[in-house]
Amino acid sequence: MSRVERIRAALESALQPVSLDVLDDSHKHAGHEGARDGRGHFTVRITSEAFAGKAPLARHRAVYAALGDMMQTDIHALAIEARTPDEAR
Repeated sequence: MSRVERIRAALESALQPVSLDVLDDSHKHAGHEGARDGRGHFTVRITSEAFAGKAPLARHRAVYAALGDMMQTDIHALAIEARTPDEAR
C-alpha cells in the first residue's frame, strides 16, 4: 500500500469524510533538507462533519491524530484544508 493510500485509509477510518483528496507533493521538494530522510510532502483536502464546531487548529490536530505515527515515519510536511460539508458548499 502506498503512502497516499495509507494516509487516505487512516483519515477515512478516523474522520469519515464526505470528500477527501490526498496529493503527494514530494516531487516539488526534491533536494529539500526535509526530503532527504525519505519522508514526503503531502496536501490533504478533507470535508467531514467531524470538524463541525471546531476551530481550524482543532481540525488540524484531528488530522494529525488520525495519521498517528505516520507523522514521524512517512510525512515531513502536510498542508491541510479541513472543512465541514456546509463550508464546502
